[in-house]
Amino acid sequence: MTTSQPSLRLFGTDGIRAPFGTFPLDEQTVSRIGYHLGQMLREETPDPLVILGGDTRRSTEPLCDWIAAGLRHAGALACFGGTLPTPAIAFLVRQRGAAAGVAVSASHNLLPDNGIKLFDHLGFKWQEPAEEALEARLFSHPDQVEIPSPTKLEVDASLAEEYRNALEQPSALEHLSFDGMTFVIDAANGAASPFAAKVFRDLGAVVVSLHVRPDGNNINLECGSTHPEAMARAVVEAGADLGIAFDGDADRALFADEKGVVRDGDAALYLWACHLNRSGLLEPPKIVATSMSNLGLERALEGASIELVRCGVGDRTVVNTMLEAGISLGGEQSGHIVDLRHSTTGDGLATALQVASIVAKEGRPLSELLASFVRFPQVLINVKVRSKPPLESLPSVAAVAHEVAVQLGNRGRLVLRYSGTEPLARVMIEGEDQNEIDELASNLIEAIRQEIGAD
Repeated sequence: MTTSQPSLRLFGTDGIRAPFGTFPLDEQTVSRIGYHLGQMLREETPDPLVILGGDTRRSTEPLCDWIAAGLRHAGALACFGGTLPTPAIAFLVRQRGAAAGVAVSASHNLLPDNGIKLFDHLGFKWQEPAEEALEARLFSHPDQVEIPSPTKLEVDASLAEEYRNALEQPSALEHLSFDGMTFVIDAANGAASPFAAKVFRDLGAVVVSLHVRPDGNNINLECGSTHPEAMARAVVEAGADLGIAFDGDADRALFADEKGVVRDGDAALYLWACHLNRSGLLEPPKIVATSMSNLGLERALEGASIELVRCGVGDRTVVNTMLEAGISLGGEQSGHIVDLRHSTTGDGLATALQVASIVAKEGRPLSELLASFVRFPQVLINVKVRSKPPLESLPSVAAVAHEVAVQLGNRGRLVLRYSGTEPLARVMIEGEDQNEIDELASNLIEAIRQEIGAD
């Protein structure tokens, strides 16, 4: 019997994401996703190879098993790397000449969520036309594919080793010798757990490790980039040079300077861009960041004669904008940073190595290197919503948003949008005065709650 679904969309702004075992992350749907993916790939190449891996959730291996069962039924080959950061999948697709990659992860989300992210043969995240084509195949004949029961995948350990070795190789910028330096690393009990400390120790650093014991349930649980406070405290306690906090699939990283001050992706972007520019490697002298990046980043970059090109939210959007504009560096406030000279997607481990290498090469503490980057006061609040109508169609919300924009003028910014992966409206206001923006945000949040609030 055909199961009726509330929507014919699988993909959000960053792949598929849902509670494990519910549509579309139930066994039947995931197996069929694997099958139709395999069918699409076979239209381009015979015997296509697909690289599989994911984070440390207890649901990740079953999801990989289900996907692989569908792939094999379609005539594709599945190579499973076990626990792998999402950017490792993108890297390995390019290295192994694979037709596609599948990263199973819900990124920074807690249990019970999981997700599926797809990469093309060049290591870039799938674009919307390809996602829509897969959705069309899946929903056009939902009952005509019988997938054999899955078998447990064997882990090919060479995949993890290949990615780890690549991280330790020098590039045009990296100063990969951390002798005499101490780093605090919070792996979020996620995909960075088997990799991060070893890589930094191999390069000479003393490492204080936090949250490196995943048990299938504790990924992102009061740790990692969504909760960097423990990492920041540990930096001060250990007298460390730098703190690094990853998210669950290690495609982003946040930092703490030697004083224990948390530094986000904007700060890392500024540091990286200025270093590249001084080295003559930022050509053109432009970077890409999203509408959520702090106004302080824009002003600081202006002082360094670097142009900021803004785009919509999501690392795929950032990468697409970079490719269209011929810009090599871009990222998000959340810590997704992409250097197209070396990668095709956000890579938290590569970002951490770059930031650490700049600190080492400059021979100055991170707080000093970021002295000219001053954040504008910011309010960022999520409001649970029961639906997502166009925000401009909500009379009270539109009226208050207009009042906020008028009052701020050129002294600040308002960004109002929905989350692409959760039932949330995001309110972000920046300005010169914290009390002023707090009041403005409160008024806007109340308007949202009255019209579409879920509480």
